[in-house]
Amino acid sequence: MTSLTEKYFPSLTPEQRRKLALLPSLYREWNEKINVISRKDMDNFEINHLLHSLAIARYISFSKGTSIVDVGTGGGLPGIPLAIIFPEANFTLIDSIGKKIKVAGEIAAATGLKNVKTNAVRAEDASGQYDFIVGRAVTGMERFVKMTRHLCSPRSFNTIKNGWIVLKGGDLSEELSPFAGRADIVSLRCWFEEPFFETKKIVYLPA
Repeated sequence: MTSLTEKYFPSLTPEQRRKLALLPSLYREWNEKINVISRKDMDNFEINHLLHSLAIARYISFSKGTSIVDVGTGGGLPGIPLAIIFPEANFTLIDSIGKKIKVAGEIAAATGLKNVKTNAVRAEDASGQYDFIVGRAVTGMERFVKMTRHLCSPRSFNTIKNGWIVLKGGDLSEELSPFAGRADIVSLRCWFEEPFFETKKIVYLPA
Protein backbone atom coordinates (compact mmCIF):
# COMPACT_ATOMS: atom_id res chain seq x y z
CA MET A 1 0.00 0.00 0.00
CA THR A 2 1.39 3.36 -0.95
CA SER A 3 1.99 5.89 1.78
CA LEU A 4 -0.40 8.63 0.63
CA THR A 5 -3.48 6.44 0.86
CA GLU A 6 -2.42 5.26 4.33
CA LYS A 7 -1.75 8.85 5.32
CA TYR A 8 -5.25 10.03 4.42
CA PHE A 9 -7.06 6.82 5.38
CA PRO A 10 -5.20 5.54 8.46
CA SER A 11 -8.04 3.30 9.66
CA LEU A 12 -8.06 0.98 6.64
CA THR A 13 -8.22 -2.73 7.45
CA PRO A 14 -5.43 -5.02 6.19
CA GLU A 15 -7.86 -6.42 3.62
CA GLN A 16 -8.76 -2.95 2.34
CA ARG A 17 -5.06 -2.06 2.12
CA ARG A 18 -4.38 -5.25 0.18
CA LYS A 19 -7.17 -4.61 -2.32
CA LEU A 20 -6.33 -0.95 -2.84
CA ALA A 21 -2.67 -1.88 -3.35
CA LEU A 22 -3.67 -4.15 -6.25
CA LEU A 23 -5.31 -1.37 -8.22
CA PRO A 24 -2.32 0.51 -9.72
CA SER A 25 -0.83 -2.61 -11.34
CA LEU A 26 -4.24 -3.91 -12.46
CA TYR A 27 -5.10 -0.62 -14.13
CA ARG A 28 -1.66 -0.39 -15.72
CA GLU A 29 -2.01 -3.92 -17.09
CA TRP A 30 -5.52 -3.34 -18.49
CA ASN A 31 -4.62 0.10 -19.79
CA GLU A 32 -2.06 -1.50 -22.09
CA LYS A 33 -4.92 -3.43 -23.73
CA ILE A 34 -7.82 -0.98 -23.49
CA ASN A 35 -7.09 2.69 -22.92
CA VAL A 36 -9.31 3.79 -20.02
CA ILE A 37 -6.85 6.19 -18.37
CA SER A 38 -4.52 8.59 -20.17
CA ARG A 39 -0.94 7.31 -20.28
CA LYS A 40 0.30 10.44 -18.50
CA ASP A 41 -2.23 9.99 -15.71
CA MET A 42 -1.14 6.40 -15.07
CA ASP A 43 2.12 7.75 -13.62
CA ASN A 44 0.07 9.66 -11.04
CA PHE A 45 -2.58 7.00 -10.51
CA GLU A 46 -2.66 7.18 -6.71
CA ILE A 47 -3.29 10.92 -6.54
CA ASN A 48 -5.25 11.55 -9.74
CA HIS A 49 -7.49 8.51 -9.58
CA LEU A 50 -7.34 6.59 -6.32
CA LEU A 51 -7.37 9.47 -3.84
CA HIS A 52 -9.65 11.52 -6.09
CA SER A 53 -12.20 8.67 -6.07
CA LEU A 54 -11.85 8.19 -2.32
CA ALA A 55 -12.67 11.85 -1.65
CA ILE A 56 -16.29 10.70 -1.62
CA ALA A 57 -15.42 8.50 1.37
CA ARG A 58 -14.28 11.62 3.22
CA TYR A 59 -17.60 13.31 2.48
CA ILE A 60 -19.92 10.44 3.50
CA SER A 61 -19.67 7.07 5.17
CA PHE A 62 -22.27 4.95 3.38
CA SER A 63 -24.50 2.97 5.73
CA LYS A 64 -24.80 -0.81 5.46
CA GLY A 65 -27.11 -1.74 2.58
CA THR A 66 -26.76 1.57 0.73
CA SER A 67 -27.04 1.25 -3.04
CA ILE A 68 -24.83 3.42 -5.23
CA VAL A 69 -24.71 3.72 -9.01
CA ASP A 70 -21.51 5.05 -10.60
CA VAL A 71 -22.59 6.63 -13.88
CA GLY A 72 -20.01 6.93 -16.68
CA THR A 73 -17.63 4.82 -14.60
CA GLY A 74 -15.17 4.19 -17.43
CA GLY A 75 -12.82 1.56 -16.03
CA GLY A 76 -14.49 1.61 -12.62
CA LEU A 77 -13.65 4.96 -11.04
CA PRO A 78 -14.74 6.11 -8.49
CA GLY A 79 -16.87 2.98 -7.94
CA ILE A 80 -14.21 0.31 -7.39
CA PRO A 81 -12.12 2.15 -4.76
CA LEU A 82 -15.34 3.12 -2.95
CA ALA A 83 -16.56 -0.49 -3.03
CA ILE A 84 -13.32 -1.50 -1.29
CA ILE A 85 -13.85 1.13 1.42
CA PHE A 86 -17.54 0.26 1.87
CA PRO A 87 -17.85 -3.55 1.60
CA GLU A 88 -21.37 -3.49 3.09
CA ALA A 89 -22.73 -1.09 0.46
CA ASN A 90 -23.76 -2.21 -3.04
CA PHE A 91 -22.28 -0.64 -6.15
CA THR A 92 -23.53 -0.75 -9.73
CA LEU A 93 -21.07 0.58 -12.32
CA ILE A 94 -22.50 1.67 -15.66
CA ASP A 95 -20.98 3.03 -18.84
CA SER A 96 -22.20 3.13 -22.42
CA ILE A 97 -18.84 1.90 -23.75
CA GLY A 98 -18.72 -1.88 -23.47
CA LYS A 99 -14.93 -2.28 -23.52
CA LYS A 100 -14.54 0.13 -20.58
CA ILE A 101 -17.14 -1.76 -18.54
CA LYS A 102 -15.26 -4.96 -19.36
CA VAL A 103 -12.17 -3.47 -17.67
CA ALA A 104 -14.24 -2.43 -14.65
CA GLY A 105 -15.68 -5.91 -14.32
CA GLU A 106 -12.31 -7.62 -14.67
CA ILE A 107 -10.70 -5.36 -12.06
CA ALA A 108 -13.59 -5.85 -9.64
CA ALA A 109 -13.22 -9.62 -10.07
CA ALA A 110 -9.43 -9.52 -9.68
CA THR A 111 -9.78 -7.66 -6.38
CA GLY A 112 -12.41 -10.11 -5.15
CA LEU A 113 -15.19 -7.55 -4.81
CA LYS A 114 -18.56 -9.18 -4.17
CA ASN A 115 -20.45 -5.90 -3.85
CA VAL A 116 -19.95 -4.67 -7.42
CA LYS A 117 -22.10 -5.21 -10.52
CA THR A 118 -21.32 -3.80 -13.96
CA ASN A 119 -23.60 -2.96 -16.85
CA ALA A 120 -22.89 -1.60 -20.34
CA VAL A 121 -25.81 0.80 -20.69
CA ARG A 122 -26.50 4.49 -21.28
CA ALA A 123 -27.60 6.33 -18.15
CA GLU A 124 -30.91 7.26 -19.78
CA ASP A 125 -31.65 3.58 -20.45
CA ALA A 126 -30.49 2.23 -17.07
CA SER A 127 -33.03 0.86 -14.61
CA GLY A 128 -33.13 0.36 -10.86
CA GLN A 129 -33.36 2.55 -7.78
CA TYR A 130 -30.30 3.79 -5.94
CA ASP A 131 -29.69 5.84 -2.83
CA PHE A 132 -26.82 7.79 -4.36
CA ILE A 133 -25.69 8.55 -7.89
CA VAL A 134 -21.96 9.24 -8.18
CA GLY A 135 -19.70 10.25 -11.03
CA ARG A 136 -16.47 11.97 -11.99
CA ALA A 137 -16.83 15.00 -14.29
CA VAL A 138 -19.17 13.03 -16.56
CA THR A 139 -21.08 15.97 -18.06
CA GLY A 140 -22.66 19.25 -16.97
CA MET A 141 -24.50 18.94 -13.66
CA GLU A 142 -27.91 19.93 -14.99
CA ARG A 143 -27.73 17.36 -17.79
CA PHE A 144 -26.34 14.72 -15.43
CA VAL A 145 -29.23 15.16 -13.01
CA LYS A 146 -31.78 15.10 -15.82
CA MET A 147 -30.45 11.88 -17.37
CA THR A 148 -30.22 10.04 -14.02
CA ARG A 149 -33.18 11.38 -12.04
CA HIS A 150 -35.17 8.19 -12.65
CA LEU A 151 -32.47 6.18 -10.84
CA CYS A 152 -32.74 8.00 -7.52
CA SER A 153 -34.63 6.20 -4.77
CA PRO A 154 -36.98 8.34 -2.63
CA ARG A 155 -36.17 6.48 0.61
CA SER A 156 -33.28 7.90 2.63
CA PHE A 157 -31.52 6.22 5.56
CA ASN A 158 -28.01 7.68 5.46
CA THR A 159 -26.74 10.70 7.39
CA ILE A 160 -27.58 12.86 4.37
CA LYS A 161 -30.56 12.70 2.04
CA ASN A 162 -30.37 10.57 -1.10
CA GLY A 163 -29.08 12.36 -4.18
CA TRP A 164 -26.05 13.05 -6.34
CA ILE A 165 -22.41 13.13 -5.22
CA VAL A 166 -20.20 14.23 -8.09
CA LEU A 167 -16.48 14.95 -8.39
CA LYS A 168 -15.90 18.16 -10.34
CA GLY A 169 -13.16 20.66 -11.11
CA GLY A 170 -12.75 24.36 -11.85
CA ASP A 171 -15.21 27.23 -11.53
CA LEU A 172 -18.68 25.77 -11.07
CA SER A 173 -20.65 28.97 -10.47
CA GLU A 174 -22.36 29.00 -13.86
CA GLU A 175 -22.82 25.22 -14.06
CA LEU A 176 -24.49 25.08 -10.65
CA SER A 177 -26.61 28.22 -11.03
CA PRO A 178 -29.77 26.14 -11.77
CA PHE A 179 -29.36 24.61 -8.30
CA ALA A 180 -28.82 27.87 -6.43
CA GLY A 181 -28.72 27.29 -2.70
CA ARG A 182 -29.42 23.55 -2.98
CA ALA A 183 -25.98 22.16 -3.77
CA ASP A 184 -23.26 21.63 -1.17
CA ILE A 185 -19.82 22.31 -2.67
CA VAL A 186 -16.69 21.19 -0.82
CA SER A 187 -13.13 21.85 -1.96
CA LEU A 188 -10.95 18.74 -1.83
CA ARG A 189 -8.18 20.97 -0.49
CA CYS A 190 -9.95 20.54 2.85
CA TRP A 191 -8.71 16.94 2.91
CA PHE A 192 -5.77 16.58 0.50
CA GLU A 193 -2.76 18.87 0.28
CA GLU A 194 -1.37 17.80 -3.14
CA PRO A 195 -1.51 20.48 -5.90
CA PHE A 196 -3.76 18.24 -8.04
CA PHE A 197 -6.63 18.91 -5.63
CA GLU A 198 -6.30 22.72 -5.75
CA THR A 199 -9.32 23.15 -8.04
CA LYS A 200 -11.11 19.86 -7.36
CA LYS A 201 -14.47 19.77 -5.59
CA ILE A 202 -17.27 17.49 -4.46
CA VAL A 203 -20.79 18.58 -5.34
CA TYR A 204 -23.64 17.07 -3.35
CA LEU A 205 -27.18 17.69 -4.52
CA PRO A 206 -30.04 16.21 -2.48
CA ALA A 207 -32.85 14.65 -4.49
